[in-house]
Amino acid sequence: MDRIDAMKVFVAALDEGSLAGAGRKLGKSPAAVSRAIAFLEAHVGTGLLHRTTRSIKLSEAGERYAVACRRVLIDLEEAEMTAAGEHAEPRGMLTITAPVAAGEDLVRPIVDAFMDAWPAVSVRLHLLDRPANLIDEGIDVALRIAHLADSTLVAIRVGEVRRVVAASPRYLSRHPPITEPADLAMHQIIAMTHFGIDSWSFPAVEGASMPRTVQFTPRFVVNGIRGAVASAVQGRGVVRLFSYHVAAQVAAKELEMVLVGDEPPPLPVHLVSPLGRLAVPKVRAFADFAVPRLRAGFSRWAREAGPAHR
Repeated sequence: MDRIDAMKVFVAALDEGSLAGAGRKLGKSPAAVSRAIAFLEAHVGTGLLHRTTRSIKLSEAGERYAVACRRVLIDLEEAEMTAAGEHAEPRGMLTITAPVAAGEDLVRPIVDAFMDAWPAVSVRLHLLDRPANLIDEGIDVALRIAHLADSTLVAIRVGEVRRVVAASPRYLSRHPPITEPADLAMHQIIAMTHFGIDSWSFPAVEGASMPRTVQFTPRFVVNGIRGAVASAVQGRGVVRLFSYHVAAQVAAKELEMVLVGDEPPPLPVHLVSPLGRLAVPKVRAFADFAVPRLRAGFSRWAREAGPAHR
């Protein structure tokens, strides 16, 4: 059996979550899929998967081998595409990751339009509010909202977002004014894990070096963006989110920004890809297609959210 074909079966099983799913994706019988996995396990001399009737789970050795397989298959695809020349037609499976809210509201419609433009490309879109390891998880392109430190990634800047504090006009009319970060200690806080459950930090005042940190006991903790926004709109408290999360509500005057002059510097937004992946036609085609649309989307959200300083 060809080891590369067996690796493709192994990776497909991981992506689909089952041996049956791998068979459907690759057009192989269950017996052929099982033989491919058994071939790899015999070759490496250890078990790669723990199998149940409904699912599969990687062994410790399988986790290491899966990373290596993905790298081998990516390198092979890049070599084939490079040999085919720059005019090769985009085709195959494109794997993208993005934060949940931006992925649902902006990236998914771009993906839909991209698939209409390139019918030979299929897309797997992972919406994750965590930074994925692009190589280990077999991801071609990611939307990242952060300062980038990984020099192995090729990054194209598509915008920036602010970390903002907001509440409904009704809530603000019924509670003490919020004129400085310390005032938040007297307010009902709607908290989210990745924005701070028991404290929020703000830049130092002029002439000081230490950031200002406000401690609080939240009235409501929620792990979903839409739930936090909805509660804030209903007047349940003060929320801290990215500016694009609340842009539509601010534009509709359902929420009002507070502490605008105390916001941290904006965070850049990039479309990133592992080094070398942009040479693959499907990845290059998506980057060319998505970048102007992403820039337009983040620019629109910035306008709707209002100026950073009053």
